[in-house]
Amino acid sequence: MSDTEDIPFNRDFPLKPGVVEEVVPGVRRLLCNNPSPFTFTGTVSYIVGRGKVAIIDPGPDSEAHAKALLDAVRGETVTHIFVTHTHKDHSSNAARVRAATGAAVYAEGPHRASRPRFENEKHNPEFGADRDFSPDVRLRDGDAATSDEWALEAVSAPGHTANHMAFAWKERGILFVGDHVMGWSTSIVAPPDGSMIDYMASLEKLSQRDEQLYFSGHGPEIRDGPRFVRHLARHRRAREASILHRLAKGEADIPTLVRAIYIGLDSRLSGAAGYSVLAHLEDLVARGLVLTNGDPVIGGRYRLA
Repeated sequence: MSDTEDIPFNRDFPLKPGVVEEVVPGVRRLLCNNPSPFTFTGTVSYIVGRGKVAIIDPGPDSEAHAKALLDAVRGETVTHIFVTHTHKDHSSNAARVRAATGAAVYAEGPHRASRPRFENEKHNPEFGADRDFSPDVRLRDGDAATSDEWALEAVSAPGHTANHMAFAWKERGILFVGDHVMGWSTSIVAPPDGSMIDYMASLEKLSQRDEQLYFSGHGPEIRDGPRFVRHLARHRRAREASILHRLAKGEADIPTLVRAIYIGLDSRLSGAAGYSVLAHLEDLVARGLVLTNGDPVIGGRYRLA
């Protein structure tokens, strides 16, 4: 994408599926073999601590990945299973790992939309919402979970999904950021499940925190997290400016805006790009900068106010 050159992306992630890597003391990671244009090389699960451990994002419905996770913690006790958000590639394996370990599942809550669905808005299955997921323990912003050697704080970070959470190991300066911040690509924000208004507010919130080392749901770690977050926010504001620039030339639908903004886009991502543009338009309509007939929906036409 031509307009992401301002973000210092890192697509160097040689980790192979099923290989346990201790990336820093007390944090092991394991890659699931589910590569795609949306998941990069696959979903990354994390094991926090030694002896009494937590698993963060046990991954998609995969017996092989669950076995690899359980093999990695053989001889240890899994006390907590954390889920950052309810996309199937992060949460579906929670039930399998819970059954094998007896550990409780911690998350913000079941899947929900960021806002009520508009009457003329079709349900969009493209982004793999896990509507069957329900945690044993529901977390609120600031809640803490601890063991003998680690303590994780729940950090509410909606935007990519309404129930997205990051988990902060404050003593170590580490933040497990799920899909809210990724080192290899921008995150998809697809209404009504996602919200650009919430996403931008969550970026601002993370940029004010002290944690420097971010571990994402896909791709490599991010070494200077708050600075990277500021790059992401600047990029989103630039995309908003590109939308307004194109609408200054006349009314347009979303496919027209995608073609104008995302130069050289992988065609498999055009649907996702359309929903990200919709997320920006929803925000711009709410702020009175853009007009549309009726509700801001994927099939609408948009013009400057």
